[in-house]
Amino acid sequence: MIISERNIKMWSNIGSRATFGMAALELGKTIDDLMILTGDTSTSAGLDRFKKTFPEKFLDVGIAEQNMMGIAAGLASEGFKVITSTFAPFQTMRCCEQIKVNLGYMRHKVCMVGLASGVVLGMLGYTHCSIEDVAVMRSIPGITVISPADCVETVKVALAAVNHHESVYIRLTGGARNPQVYREDYSYEIGKANTLREGNDITIIAAGTMVYVSLEAADILLEQGISATVVNMHTIKPIDTSMIEKACESSKLIVTVEEHSTIGGLGSAVAEYKATLRTTPSQLFIGLPDNHGKAGEYKDLLEKHGLTAIQIAKGIVNQYERV
Repeated sequence: MIISERNIKMWSNIGSRATFGMAALELGKTIDDLMILTGDTSTSAGLDRFKKTFPEKFLDVGIAEQNMMGIAAGLASEGFKVITSTFAPFQTMRCCEQIKVNLGYMRHKVCMVGLASGVVLGMLGYTHCSIEDVAVMRSIPGITVISPADCVETVKVALAAVNHHESVYIRLTGGARNPQVYREDYSYEIGKANTLREGNDITIIAAGTMVYVSLEAADILLEQGISATVVNMHTIKPIDTSMIEKACESSKLIVTVEEHSTIGGLGSAVAEYKATLRTTPSQLFIGLPDNHGKAGEYKDLLEKHGLTAIQIAKGIVNQYERV
């Protein structure tokens, strides 16, 4: 796909789900043995054009996500390159047993796309929120876990993941009018984090929607005399250990920011590796709390849980004063 200024702006406007659908359309043109499965989410996943253009490469199993994963594994065992797509809580939690056995144990390779993860669907209640999917998926052997920072990275990830050597879980966050982290083409590699901003005092490691918010927080921190490095840790498993080592060597404080529970997600993955190092700075975990909250609009829920740039910067300042 052509990553141009015009396309980047368009993808940002339509959001990560519709952008994934456009990337899928491109994959359909170049991969003969591609199969895409959905659980009654072709429109939500931006796959209506793909369904019309490549009906022989598309299968809607209805609201039967566990069946979807069984069919996907069967197709993968016959040599197909398979992508599944449905809302994140149903892609991961409802299908956990099928993923564990068919993908983790039997190692059938499937690319899973979790739509609208985090709390973007909070207006529908927490049944449609996915705050524990990273924790669950990264605990299953043979699953690579990726959370794209914006729509440009969603395209990059979709094109790379289908040819990855093992199953991939792509965690899409945010809604329409997704903020732009990348405004031009760049080099993307699964498992290799990107440093978006260099600083001298602290390192903020973020994934998904929180990458852009962390960049905004870094601007606020600079006004208060704190210089922050901002890292886009798009691949949460396998995590980029060399980037963590570099951050620990150069920073007085490590901050992890995620639209996910602070238990088992990006922050935990960073801390697990930090624990193997001899000397490391303290770590501030910023993310969603360990509870299921009330329904609400996306913007309101982010603010309620302290995930705005101003709130993140304030929390960092408070912690930094103690290190």
